[in-house]
Amino acid sequence: MQEVVKKEIVKLLDTRIIYPIADSPWVSPIQCIPKKGGITLVTNKKDELVPTRTVTGWRGCIDYRKLNEATAKDHFPLPFMDQILERLTGNKYFCFLDGFSGYFQIPVDPMDQEKTTLTRPFGTYAYRRMPFGLCNALATFQRCMLAIFQDMIEESVEVFMDDFSVFGNSFDHCLKNIDKMLQCCKDANLVLNWEKCHFMVKE
Repeated sequence: MQEVVKKEIVKLLDTRIIYPIADSPWVSPIQCIPKKGGITLVTNKKDELVPTRTVTGWRGCIDYRKLNEATAKDHFPLPFMDQILERLTGNKYFCFLDGFSGYFQIPVDPMDQEKTTLTRPFGTYAYRRMPFGLCNALATFQRCMLAIFQDMIEESVEVFMDDFSVFGNSFDHCLKNIDKMLQCCKDANLVLNWEKCHFMVKE
């Protein structure tokens, strides 16, 4: 597991998301947690088939409990899924897009970067980009996405964190909306994960 964490640290260093830092009063430990895949049926001791999530690997997660306790909470509202689905109703075409490493696209204020410090036996590192595990990360990301797509929200785009739904009541209308949405992404340097994107689907 130490090797998994070391590889993740090297990858983050290579992409300049983290940088070495000498010391910080906000050092947080990193832990390995299982990365779970889809549900598989496994036979238990009683010879019964039990649905189980299989472990497909390991992920390094930072324990930001100390930092989160000292952080003023941001109560920016997240949309309710039923509200989003209701606004999508009646449209004929949909595009579903996914932000690539969503949180890492949000820069951390240089004055606050030391607060994100994580520790490993081979050094301490701070984030330049917003890591997972911060209590206000969801609200911050949602606020940023709403700012990027402000003139499209509820009219042609729905945003739920790093998942985007673009819609239209005709193929041409949806195409026009996706073109405008992708231009907003380009202008904001927002990167999408094309492998998880679906274009012009009918349901």
